[in-house]
Amino acid sequence: MIEIKGLNKSFEGGIKAVNELNLTIADNQVFGLIGTNGAGKSTLMRMMSGVLKADSGEIKIDSEYVYENPMVKKQIFFIPDEAYFFQWADANAMRDYYAGIYTDFDSERFDKLTSEFGLKKENKIITYSKGMKKQLSLIMGLCAKTKYLYCDETFDGLDPVMRQAAKSLLAKEIDERDFTPVITSHNLRELEDICEHVGLLHQGGVLLSKDLDDMKLNLQKVQCVFADESRRGDFEKNLDILIHEERGRLHTYTLRGERPQIESIFANEEMVFFENLSLTLEEIFICETEVAGYDVRKLIAG
Repeated sequence: MIEIKGLNKSFEGGIKAVNELNLTIADNQVFGLIGTNGAGKSTLMRMMSGVLKADSGEIKIDSEYVYENPMVKKQIFFIPDEAYFFQWADANAMRDYYAGIYTDFDSERFDKLTSEFGLKKENKIITYSKGMKKQLSLIMGLCAKTKYLYCDETFDGLDPVMRQAAKSLLAKEIDERDFTPVITSHNLRELEDICEHVGLLHQGGVLLSKDLDDMKLNLQKVQCVFADESRRGDFEKNLDILIHEERGRLHTYTLRGERPQIESIFANEEMVFFENLSLTLEEIFICETEVAGYDVRKLIAG
C-alpha cells in the first residue's frame, strides 16, 4: 500500500508543484492519476520513486519511507514520460543492465515480449520511434517483476493496437501476481477501460479520489420523453439531478442514485420514451467535480 500524507514540494522561483497532497493507493489495482500538464503528476511520481525529496510530508510504501531506502526502491520500477536509455545502447544492453539491478528480472520473457511487439533488440534504441521507446520501457518495467510499476504518460505515443496490448499486459500481470501499477495521464479516455480507482490532481493536490465501480453504481444517465410535459416539474422533485439537458421534448438526465431506484421512479410516470445510457469516465468526473464546485472540463484534456 502507498500512503501519502501532507506532501509538499516547491521548486526554484517559489513554484509549488505539490501542495498538501494526501493519497492512499491500495494494492493489486490499477490506479489512474489524471490532471493537466503542470498539475504535479510527474513530480509526485518522482517523489513516490524516491528520486525527489519532499519539502515536507511523508510517503510510505508498505509502511516504509521510500526516500533513501534501497530495499523499498527494489520494489519500484518507474517509467518516466521521457524514458532514459544509455547512449548508443540497444535493447539487449538495457535488458542486461536492469537484470543486474532487479534480481527477479525475467530476461526470457523480455526476449519473448520484444519479439511479439516487433522490436529489433539489436538495433540502437536511439533509432526507435517514440512509440517503440514507450513499448520497450513498459516491457522492461513488467519484466523487472517489481510490486509497483509507475507509468508516467506511458500510453502517450502508442498507436491504438499497441495501447490495447499494453493494457492487456498490465491486467494479466495483476491476475498472476502481487502487482500495483500507477498510471498518470492528462486524458481520461486513456484510463477508462483499465483503471479501478482514479484520482484527479489539480494545482498540486488531489481534488477527487474514488473507486470507479462505486461512482458508476451511484450515477445514472437516462433519456426520456414525457407523455405529459406539464407533469415534469413535480416529477423532477423525486430525483437527485446533477445535470439536465433538454432538446425539444427529449430530456437527458444525469442522476445520483442506484439504477433499480431510478428505474422504479421512472416506471411510475407515463413515458413516450425511456432509455438508460452508459456513462463515460469523463462524464462521471464532470458530475463529481461540478458537485464539488469545480468545472472538470477546464482541469483535464478530453
